[in-house]
Amino acid sequence: MLRRTFINAASAAAAMLALSGAAASAQETLKIGLILPMTGPFASTGRQIEAAAKLYMQQKGDTVAGKKVQLILKDDTGTADVTKRLAQELIVQEKVSVLAGFGLTPLALATAPLATQAKVPEVVMAAATSIIPEQSPYIVRSSFTAAQVTVPLAEWAAKEGLKRVVTIVSDYGPGIDVEKAFTETFTKAGGQVENLRVPLANPDFSPFLQKVADAKPDALLAFVPSGVGAQFMKQFVERGLDKSGIRFLAEGSVTDDDLLNSIGDVALGAVTSHHYSAAHDSPENKAFVEAFKKANNGMRPNFMAVGGYDGMHLIYEGLKKTNGAGGQALIDAMKGMSWTSPRGPVSIDPQTRDIIQNIYVRKVERKDGELYNVEFATIPNVKDPVKAAKSN
Repeated sequence: MLRRTFINAASAAAAMLALSGAAASAQETLKIGLILPMTGPFASTGRQIEAAAKLYMQQKGDTVAGKKVQLILKDDTGTADVTKRLAQELIVQEKVSVLAGFGLTPLALATAPLATQAKVPEVVMAAATSIIPEQSPYIVRSSFTAAQVTVPLAEWAAKEGLKRVVTIVSDYGPGIDVEKAFTETFTKAGGQVENLRVPLANPDFSPFLQKVADAKPDALLAFVPSGVGAQFMKQFVERGLDKSGIRFLAEGSVTDDDLLNSIGDVALGAVTSHHYSAAHDSPENKAFVEAFKKANNGMRPNFMAVGGYDGMHLIYEGLKKTNGAGGQALIDAMKGMSWTSPRGPVSIDPQTRDIIQNIYVRKVERKDGELYNVEFATIPNVKDPVKAAKSN
């Protein structure tokens, strides 16, 4: 009887230990909720960021500060309501330490109130409207802002002697930022600008391009989200605008590295400005491109990939500093962080939680049988000009 009682007690104690061990193990897992458009018109954005996040974990391991890191991928289909619901589920049910991803501005904005309420950091790896970090003290951005990459292009266009430009932008946050940044900078330099806006959903560029043809400006400045640049450029050529003497300028999303070869020769000669090109000449980028292609059946990384890769770097290094703690401690650890990215030197502005980085002016050229955005001018350490103007 005594022996049986002892064995039962020992078994119960072992079971309790196993349960407490499982609970401790669960607490030791750091979960990152990655919310991306994996289906729909912006699926290329999701595919690139997911691939970059997984590559980072493959290279750096799945343990940080002695805790296991788990990536939980959710497809928001590019819809704000779905993004918000998924973020809520990840916070409440999965108890994630970080929310990350956000392929479009409306998706990042939809999540901002939840990040604030739950005190869960939101790492924006793609969305590019200037106002995003202002919507929550828990947002930090590893991508870029539309204005940040556009002002250098407007300055270059003015120096080139261009006088009249028509802009065509998608009618949502980043497009409006591009339009405003280019127009203000170019008109200050003495140029004239006419602005046209295209609906974000199911855009037909033809009537807008006809207006450009009729206006006969020196150049067209375009911005459309990554994924629809091919359609835009093909319609530009179909209308004969490439042979009309109108120069093609664009915010770099239009000549997205992931899609550039499929756009084809219509893209040759396009001048763009952006923060990343797969052709960027640095040892860090050469290693990144090689590893990314090897891990993804030859797929070329684009600016979304580098936003995802650097976003994971922010999360990992922040968690190392906090010894695995999230919340405000993690956001504070990310502020002011600096490192050498595949895109060049970058840092997080401690005041705005936005990224400071080099911006490059590039031209689409053929290299080794493929099309690339070849950089020919560098503007170092550019802050988001919208926030810089507010602070002055």
